[in-house]
Amino acid sequence: MKLTDTFVKRKQGNGKAQKHSDGGGLYLYITPEGKKSWRFGYRFMGKQKTLVIGPYPAVSLKEAREKRETAKKMLVDNIDPSTAKQEAKAAAANALQNSFESVALEWMEKNSPLVMDATKQGFESRLRQNIFPFLGKRPIHQITPPELLAVLRKIESRGTLTVAHKCRSDCGRIFRYAIATGRAERDIAADLKGALSPKLPPVHFGSITDPKDIGKLLLDIDVYHGTFQVRYALKLAPFVFVRAHELAQAEWQEFDFTAQEWRIPVQKMKMKQVHIVPLSRQALAILNELKDFSRNFPGQERYLFSSSTNKSGYIHPESFGRALHRLGYSDNKMTLHGFRSMASTVLHEQGYNSDWIERQLAHAEHSSVRAAYNYAQYLPERRRMMQEWADYLMELKEKARQKTASPPIAPAALPVAAGSVKGKTLRAAPRP
Repeated sequence: MKLTDTFVKRKQGNGKAQKHSDGGGLYLYITPEGKKSWRFGYRFMGKQKTLVIGPYPAVSLKEAREKRETAKKMLVDNIDPSTAKQEAKAAAANALQNSFESVALEWMEKNSPLVMDATKQGFESRLRQNIFPFLGKRPIHQITPPELLAVLRKIESRGTLTVAHKCRSDCGRIFRYAIATGRAERDIAADLKGALSPKLPPVHFGSITDPKDIGKLLLDIDVYHGTFQVRYALKLAPFVFVRAHELAQAEWQEFDFTAQEWRIPVQKMKMKQVHIVPLSRQALAILNELKDFSRNFPGQERYLFSSSTNKSGYIHPESFGRALHRLGYSDNKMTLHGFRSMASTVLHEQGYNSDWIERQLAHAEHSSVRAAYNYAQYLPERRRMMQEWADYLMELKEKARQKTASPPIAPAALPVAAGSVKGKTLRAAPRP
């Protein structure tokens, strides 16, 4: 007698293994504990075998019967259903392993020691937000140029043209890695070169270089009323003029207060080598003040500028731009990167050696062999330059302070209600 949905649903475990036939080799198997699954018994090449079709109720009675018929057709074609199922399962696992997302994550893992943390985070973030949701599970060798172009145009349609171009470039790296590891035959991202709208011209962010304006900027930073992490980062920035992500990721272990220097590790540097920042007396004073202040707050042990809202643990580099906006400085007037331009421009104008300045700005060395050994190049000269630069900034700040100071107000005479003391008119005491 064939099984019914009602029978299958109501049948329970009884402490023993049960088999209830539906005919044609299909039966319901119930474990002693009551778990149900569909199985198909058959003979192949003279041997009795069993195909586990799937669990009930995930596989219904109707679906189990359909799979039984499919298995019977395989037997007619001399195909073992159990072997076919194992091969399909292996193919699915292989496809998952060779999916675009798997290959991309593998590439990132292998290349992570070679790139800056900020670069790695930006790369992964772009892919997770823009590419993985649409192509992540697809076998990388099956993705076609029109498929990738459709995804890139979704990004472009949001008005984020720069992100679209970066995603195309990111995908190109993944496809080239897939080719090298035998999982793809060509870089389809390269086929899409020119398919997107042209890149917008680069935006040149502002920088203040006029001495009077520099002094005013330093005064404005002193009265910033945002978080103490951002306030101290802005105070330190003019004295070290590093890149935004280098400042945001600064860790206490990188600072040697005895040697008076900050050594930024290679993985955080654009030029891919250790960078030494000599610390002036003024920079050290800011750091010591920050360290004392941070003791009142938990979670400040690793990063100078910690953040509980950013999963990385440190404040987002964009915090600096937002803070400058609050102080009245738009991007075309002043940015965190503008402190680098400020230092470069003024130091060159003051006649400092260009090689000292370029080394302190950590600009990439064209010779990779030379770059491996020159992170300490001109260090004594740079120490002197950085201290003189800090002294100069303090002079500008003091001049700006004197200029904005209000003249003293003469105390106003207040009449007394009646009388006088020894013939003298009583006056109000001077204001404190």
